[in-house]
Amino acid sequence: MADTAGSGHRRVMTLISSLISLSLSIRVFAGKWQLIRSRLEELCSAFVAGDSASLSSEIPAITGTVEECHELARRCLDLSYSGKLLMQSDLDVTLGKLEAHVKKLSEIFKKRVSMHGYAVVVSRPGFGACKDDMRFYLRDLMTRMKVGDLGIRKQALMNLHEVVVEDDKYVKLVVEASEFVHLLVDFLGCDEVEIVEEAANVVSVVAGFDYYKGVLVGAGVIGPLIRILECGSEVGKIAAVRCLCRLTENSDNAWSVSAHGGVTVLLRICESGECKGELIGPACGVLRNLCGVEEIKRFMVEEGVVSTFLKLVRSKDEVVQVSSIELTQNIASGDELVRQMVVREGGVRVLLRVLDPLWTCSSKTREVVMRGIENLCFSSTSCVSLLLSYGFVDQLMYYVRNGEVSIQELGLKVAFRLCEASEEAKKALGDAGFMAELVKFLNAESFEVREMAAEALSGMVTVAKNRKRFVQDDQNIALLLQLLDPGEGNSGNKKLLISILMSLTSCNSGRKKIVSSGYAKNIERLAEAEVSSDAKRLVRKLSTNRFRSMLSGIWHS
Repeated sequence: MADTAGSGHRRVMTLISSLISLSLSIRVFAGKWQLIRSRLEELCSAFVAGDSASLSSEIPAITGTVEECHELARRCLDLSYSGKLLMQSDLDVTLGKLEAHVKKLSEIFKKRVSMHGYAVVVSRPGFGACKDDMRFYLRDLMTRMKVGDLGIRKQALMNLHEVVVEDDKYVKLVVEASEFVHLLVDFLGCDEVEIVEEAANVVSVVAGFDYYKGVLVGAGVIGPLIRILECGSEVGKIAAVRCLCRLTENSDNAWSVSAHGGVTVLLRICESGECKGELIGPACGVLRNLCGVEEIKRFMVEEGVVSTFLKLVRSKDEVVQVSSIELTQNIASGDELVRQMVVREGGVRVLLRVLDPLWTCSSKTREVVMRGIENLCFSSTSCVSLLLSYGFVDQLMYYVRNGEVSIQELGLKVAFRLCEASEEAKKALGDAGFMAELVKFLNAESFEVREMAAEALSGMVTVAKNRKRFVQDDQNIALLLQLLDPGEGNSGNKKLLISILMSLTSCNSGRKKIVSSGYAKNIERLAEAEVSSDAKRLVRKLSTNRFRSMLSGIWHS
């Protein structure tokens, strides 16, 4: 009897596999055949998960239905059916029978699991397995998710999460089976916390692929994810917010999140003092994606987003700090009214507090703060004055002198922007001794660093007080002239260096030190080689009656 059941089991599985393959070639009634194929795959999974003895009573009826379906497939493939309506009716009848078989096998499977606590487990295919083996494994997992108890469904979801993390091909196969996606979305809304958490983990992985985001949104994933954020477990909330962060990278999905009340829920999470950085960080990421839509940004501002995130900047959690600073920048970007609101609510003081060398935080955080200051504070002279009054120049000087390379370079960029912002800022930088630091960077290995240092210095020496201070050190002018050597490969931008020298000729001591330097001939060489018209202008400026005899003596010695 067992042998008979076993042979029947093998035969029906062979018939089902053959029919699935055959159906893929059918070009008529595509929607019907897609549904039939899904039911056949479920039957196949149920046979794998069950055993011959327990399913033996159902095998004859299933075999008969599959054979009938095989005949319908042949006629659809050959286009040998007598009429569309009749064939459509026959397909509906067959689909109904297959669904009844699936339901019956599911009941048998549940009963067996509840009685014995086990079922046959399909082994995961090895690396490089063919798609058919991978599909077979996924069908088995889906069957377990549908008919298993809590433990079996949870384990199936964990196994699914493992394979989609390790192999992108499984993600593609999951998305191609629309029923699989809808099942995962249904799990997000169920009452069993562990199932919700595991399903959210899987969906979060799928959401990381741009091509599949539309499939998830189309399956209705946004609403359940928002509900998890409202009342789910901590683990579920973290997975849900990460998923939303990935989905909203596509701005088309922003309105869907807003329509489900997601903005209010996310703001509430950020306002709560109880949530951890691993939840607030990605929540800020979602809000940052959403604020690209002007109407949503306005709503966020009305809900007090600025004060909320300025409070979060003070957090000891680096993830929270960085995320809140970046979000504040995004909201204020290109919006003068919001930028003014940030300043009014103490945003400048808050940022400078984090930038204080005595404040414990990472270089990454300080870099984000520095960019935040650059983006928020340089668009108005009043804000620049506020920065200066809070001692920003001293902080900037500290990081240019002592910071890591990345923050040094950022400091140079900020110094250049500060020079462009106001005369007051140029004077403050000069008083702090910034020019001496800039001179050191003129000979740096990085061209970009040399360029920024020269640009900042070029701006600073337009101030008379700074020029006098600069020329007091003979080495400063000597280095500038040395870098003008036409054969010097590691020089900064010669146009900028000449611009600095032109400014220095505005004072007598500057002109004297230029023409008396041992490297003064480099200016003439550049002019004679017609490399730089700026060099020729500098020569003319230096060749006034008062200095002509001095120049002749130096340049022709």
